Amino acid sequence: MSSCPRISIVTVVKNSAVHLEETILNVIENKAIAAEIEYIVIDGCSTDGTLNVIRKYADHISYWLSEPDNGIYDAMNKGWAAAADNSFILFLGAGDRIISLPDSTDLYHLNDVLYGAVRMGDNYVFKSRADFHLNLYNSLHHQALLVNKSLHPTPPFNCIYRTYADFDFNQRLKKNGAHFVYSPDFIGYAIPGGVSDRHCFEESLCIISSNVGFFWSALAFTGYYAMKIFPLLKRLRPIQDA
Repeated sequence: MSSCPRISIVTVVKNSAVHLEETILNVIENKAIAAEIEYIVIDGCSTDGTLNVIRKYADHISYWLSEPDNGIYDAMNKGWAAAADNSFILFLGAGDRIISLPDSTDLYHLNDVLYGAVRMGDNYVFKSRADFHLNLYNSLHHQALLVNKSLHPTPPFNCIYRTYADFDFNQRLKKNGAHFVYSPDFIGYAIPGGVSDRHCFEESLCIISSNVGFFWSALAFTGYYAMKIFPLLKRLRPIQDA
């Protein structure tokens, strides 16, 4: 890993001291393996002791900031702006962890987006996909997504979207010709209860329509309601006589 391009890990946090410490310790472990990692923490003026945790590990943090923000994606934009040029950027929320990074990035190019699997809680693994599924839902999770800053030198998240601005960015990356590369060595962990767990289907449809068109938004709409209706129909099936 010492010969690979710099990796910038960004954590945005507000009032999550315990979970932040878990993530910081995880990043420190990975920095011991991969010296080219820089770590950035963006805090939204926490009042619960989060700042004490940041100061405790300040020697391991390349850059940190604590100031009011306009939501999580505004904070993520600040982290993106602070990241080193041409670095591969990875976002970890407080409580998220790296399980394993790609063994080597020597063969990857600046227009490559590296993605892997994400463990969500103790019993579920999210299988990331960068094929047609990305036209329908956010099939890539940021805990196992490395995007080179050169693909979007300015902060990329549209803060109009309060829940799925990362989905919007992922779709735009694909639309603009980024090369997505699956790395089986790349595994992240997502703490349950993140922003994207708060479903906002209307916002998702708006993003799909804007980026890939009406056909895909109609397909997503149909699929969404089909998944809701089929379990209901199954419950309503007549009981067969013995």
